Amino acid sequence: MNVLVLNGSPSGENSITLYTAKYLEKMFPACMFTTLHVGQRIRAIEKDFSEAKKLLESAELILFCYPVYTFLVPAQLHRFVELMKACGVDFSQKYAAQISTSKHFYDVTAHRFLADNCADLGLKYLGGLSADMDDLLEKKGRHEAKAFFSRVLWAIENGVYEPSQNPPVPDGWTPARLSGDAKGQPQRNGQVVIVADYDETEQSPLSAMIERFRAALPMETKLVNIRTFPFAGGCLGCFRCAADGTCVYRDGFDAFLREQIQSADAIVYAYTIRDHSMGYRFKLYDDRQFCNGHRTVTMGRPVGYLVDGPLDWEPNLRMLMEARAQVGGNHLAGIATDQTDPAGEIDALAASLTYAIEHRYQQPQNFYGVGGLKIFRDLIWQMQGLMREDHRFYKAHGFYDFPQKKRGRMLLMYLVGGMMRSKKLQKKIGGQMTEGMILPYRKALEQAEKEKSCVLTKERNK
Repeated sequence: MNVLVLNGSPSGENSITLYTAKYLEKMFPACMFTTLHVGQRIRAIEKDFSEAKKLLESAELILFCYPVYTFLVPAQLHRFVELMKACGVDFSQKYAAQISTSKHFYDVTAHRFLADNCADLGLKYLGGLSADMDDLLEKKGRHEAKAFFSRVLWAIENGVYEPSQNPPVPDGWTPARLSGDAKGQPQRNGQVVIVADYDETEQSPLSAMIERFRAALPMETKLVNIRTFPFAGGCLGCFRCAADGTCVYRDGFDAFLREQIQSADAIVYAYTIRDHSMGYRFKLYDDRQFCNGHRTVTMGRPVGYLVDGPLDWEPNLRMLMEARAQVGGNHLAGIATDQTDPAGEIDALAASLTYAIEHRYQQPQNFYGVGGLKIFRDLIWQMQGLMREDHRFYKAHGFYDFPQKKRGRMLLMYLVGGMMRSKKLQKKIGGQMTEGMILPYRKALEQAEKEKSCVLTKERNK
C-alpha cells in the first residue's frame, strides 16, 4: 500500500501532527509511507507541481495530516487542495483519510472541509482521526491511532468508503440578479469596514453586492480588498505573537489588521464561495490573524457577510460563519447571499447591522461560543507562561470561571439531593421541593415588575 502523507503543517518535519503519521509508519511496516511537506514548501510547489503530481499519481492512499488553524486546515494546505483540483490527476480509484491535531476546537469544520473537497476530487473518503496534541504521548492515544489506521486498511481491502455528505449544487445554478435601488436613509454615526476578496478590474456578482450594501447602509463604509495585500506568507505556527503580540513576518499585516479593520464599529466580510470555503486568500487572512493570539479583540462589535454562491448547499460553511461570530463575541447581524432575493437580503443586513451598532446589541452565546471559549480557557490557563498576552486578556475579561466557587449553591444542591433521596421526606413535603427551587425565579419576576412600574412612573412624570 503506497501511502502519501500530505503534511499541511508549516513546521515541516517538526510538526506534532506528523509524528502520528510517523508512528503509524512504524506500526504498519507493510505500507510504504512517503511524505510531502506541502505546508512548508507551498511556494515552491506553486512554481513547479511536477514532483507533487508524480507522488499523487503513484499513491493508493492520500493521508492529509495537519494542525487545525482557525476552524479549517492551514492556508498552505488549502492552497494545495486548489492545486490538486487543477493538476489533472485522476483520483477516482484512490482513497483518502485525514489526521488532525488540535484541542478539538472546531475540528469538525476542518474535517468536513476536507471531506467535501475529497468528494469534489472523486477520492474515496475513509474518515479521519481527530487527536489532541498530547494523545500520541499516552497509551490510549496510540491505541486510537493504530485502531484508526487498521480500520482504514480494512475499508480499502473491502471497498468501503463514506458517501459524500454535501448535496450537489443543481446544474445550471446562477446567481440571482440584483433589482431596484437601495432606499436612501439619513446618515448616522458609525463606520463599517468591508473586508473583501475580489477582482477589482471586473464587474462581478460580488462587487455588485458590495455596491448595493454600501448604498443601503446609512453609515460610512471603508472597503479593504485583501487580494491586494502583500502577504509575505501563511501563518508559521511559531507562537512568536503569543509571547509579545507581534508577528514574525515584517509585511505589516498586524498593524494593517488593527488600524484598518479592527478599529471599525462593525466588520462585513464579502467573498465568493470557493472549494467549500471562503477561499484560500481569506484562509490566509484568517490564519495570520493569529497575531491576536487567542484574544477576541473585536468582542462586542457586530459582523455580517455578503456571500456570492450557493450557500444553501454548504452547511459546513454556514456553521463556520456562525461559529466564528459566536467564538469572537460578535453579534452576527446577517448573511446576505445572491441565491434568491439578494437586494432584499442585503437591505435587511444593512438595517440589522445599523441597529446592532446603535444599540450595541450583543447576541447571547450558544454552544458554538460557550464550548469554543471553554476549550481555549483551559488551554490558555495551562500555557499562560508562554501565552502571556492571551493570559492577561483572559484574566482581564473574567474568562477564567473555574473552579466554580459558588459554594452556597453547591451546598444547597447537596441539601436538595439529600432530601430527594429521602422517601420519608419526599412524602412529607411533596411538591414543595420544586416550589422552593423556583422561588428565586419568582422573586426575579417580582423585581422586574417593580422596575417596570418605576419606568412607567418616570414616563408619566415627564
